[in-house]
Amino acid sequence: MAMIATLQSLRRAEAKCVRCPLYKHATQVVPGEGPGRARIMFVGEQPGDKEDIAGRPFVGPAGNILDKAIADAGIDRRQVFVTNAVKHFKFVQRGKRRLHKKPNAYEIDRCQWWLEQERAIVKPEIIVALGTTAVRGVLGKPQAINKIRGHPIALQSGERMIATVHPSYLLRIPDRSDRHAAYKAFVRDLKLCNKPD
Repeated sequence: MAMIATLQSLRRAEAKCVRCPLYKHATQVVPGEGPGRARIMFVGEQPGDKEDIAGRPFVGPAGNILDKAIADAGIDRRQVFVTNAVKHFKFVQRGKRRLHKKPNAYEIDRCQWWLEQERAIVKPEIIVALGTTAVRGVLGKPQAINKIRGHPIALQSGERMIATVHPSYLLRIPDRSDRHAAYKAFVRDLKLCNKPD
């Protein structure tokens, strides 16, 4: 497939995506969102239930944490591009609820083409990979977060990648003081975006 020139054209193409079976059960594709050129791109793992319904990334509880952390890190949320490594919601049905199910390697790899298109259009200097699925989507291979967290990685394409946890991880920490400490560490990771090369 040829490279796509604009975000509008990319959204139209993504809406027709059948690169993996996830499109069959998701409500709709969830494209990235933000300015056509952005210094920082945040890459999440996949849309959740709320994102699948809204057709927009990071509009659920994890998105609220991300927005707060971006602000606490001194970054202007309006100037960043947010997207996901996988564009369709993968879930298991439990009664009336749709529970998040982690994308597999095949699904991440099939969706990587869309992420590469976004990167080519937006031309970020820094990519913040939120979680292991995002890291695989950016690097094209698995890498443990705890081994690369806190250390910006120079990518062959010229960007720097900062790997950190996904904000949904913070939602799952039961102890309040542990959750607070994890949030502070998350903000500290995001502040790396403000440091020069």
